[in-house]
Amino acid sequence: MLLTGEREIAAIHGKFLGKRSGTDVISFLIDGTVELVVSVERARWEAGRRGHAIKDELALYVVHGILHACGYEDGSGEERRRMREAERRVLEGVGVEVGDV
Repeated sequence: MLLTGEREIAAIHGKFLGKRSGTDVISFLIDGTVELVVSVERARWEAGRRGHAIKDELALYVVHGILHACGYEDGSGEERRRMREAERRVLEGVGVEVGDV
């Protein structure tokens, strides 16, 4: 896992996914393992905006990235609903509450 800032995650986003913008997490499935790139800057900002601890926001990003590697998507309304439901289940299971994800 690479913990980074907005500038570096935007560069990685552009290089590998063709989107030169910041994001919260990028996941790569490499040789059967999940590699994550997580923006700590974004997590700090979002945690402050949403009123919870940065560790909880980071947990959300890790779960989100792993779910992407497991085939979950969040492009359409139904896909997004399914992703959010899975995020909530996993986070609740480990005692993390981030409100309405």
